[in-house]
Amino acid sequence: MPRRPCPGTQDAIGPAAPHPSRDPRDPRTGTTMHALDQARLRALFVNVSQRERAAIPMPGIPDPDWANLEYLGWRDAKRPRAGYLVAEVDGEPVGIVLAQVEQPPRARPQCAWCDDVTLPNDVVGFSARRAGAAGKRGDSVGTLACARFECSVNVRRQPTIAYVGFDVHAAVERRIRSLAEHVEAFARAVRDGR
Repeated sequence: MPRRPCPGTQDAIGPAAPHPSRDPRDPRTGTTMHALDQARLRALFVNVSQRERAAIPMPGIPDPDWANLEYLGWRDAKRPRAGYLVAEVDGEPVGIVLAQVEQPPRARPQCAWCDDVTLPNDVVGFSARRAGAAGKRGDSVGTLACARFECSVNVRRQPTIAYVGFDVHAAVERRIRSLAEHVEAFARAVRDGR
């Protein structure tokens, strides 16, 4: 499979994906990311210290396709187990530092965010230290997610037609909305420390 960059991911592998037109004002299409510059991105991280925040590498994505992202995710080239996520919670961007878990799953897992069982990419376990006092006590949140954060592309792949009259566009829109809800719930759990 040829390499192609996925919107919102760094050095990701993914198939060509349909990008249904998306009106950011339409609540049926999920959450549209707002454009962020690198200075603003760095300030968004809630589950790290000031020193750790200053060391976060910024994504090497010159111009992300913000209208087709439910979140922005990237990996650290120098620290291969580190990942970074920026998602909107209640309309406000929240940054989260993730750590890939050491133990790989025994069976091929399903991404908890894009809910796709036919993924063309790897799914790995991530943990994120909760923000605030909970994180200082060592509390964390775990999830299974696409290894290179390809979810926004995966949910836009045209699904197979399940039956006569199957509405492919509606199915894609449901997947986009579901991804936005799952990522927002994860980011809220980290941000709120509960």
